[in-house]
Amino acid sequence: MPAWLVHLLARYGYAAVFGGVFLENAGLPVPGETMLLAGAALAHGGHLSLWRVVAVATVAAVCGDNLGFFIGRSGGRVLAERHGWKVGLTPARMRQFDAFFHRYGAQTVFVARFVTGLRVFGAVLAGGSGLAWSTFLFYNAMGAVVWASAVGAAGYLLAHSWTTLERWIGRTGLIGLVVVVLLAGWAARRHLRDSRT
Repeated sequence: MPAWLVHLLARYGYAAVFGGVFLENAGLPVPGETMLLAGAALAHGGHLSLWRVVAVATVAAVCGDNLGFFIGRSGGRVLAERHGWKVGLTPARMRQFDAFFHRYGAQTVFVARFVTGLRVFGAVLAGGSGLAWSTFLFYNAMGAVVWASAVGAAGYLLAHSWTTLERWIGRTGLIGLVVVVLLAGWAARRHLRDSRT
């Protein structure tokens, strides 16, 4: 485990876990998952409590995602429409994205939790899509519980093999991202085909 991470968690404990997870889920590229892994690994050594690490990460993930959701709801859509073309987000793609969220919104929110890139921006995109907040809140909370428990358990069980742990978590996130992109492409293609007929 990197020395800076050990120092940060030794000094701030659960607050460091909360801060990292909260900021990542609010839409900032902060290593929140790494903070959760490190907190769980330190719990293996008796420095922190595993159930508290998981509980703090769950609450931080839900709070951060809700902040991201409301940022997306209040201004994310306008920003995407105004500047989205710079990153290839055309009006046609925005319509495809909206259709995907309206059709698979709940599943997207749950799955995004396990995908490294989507975990950072998923809530902002969900808010900008017009997805109902109550639906978002339920599936987001369910995803947060499963994610924090699974990652926390992995960090606890593989505490003595940090390199293997980081590699395993990274591969899982990459595989998840590929699956989500493929599903999004399939849904967009199907929606276009249905709209033409």
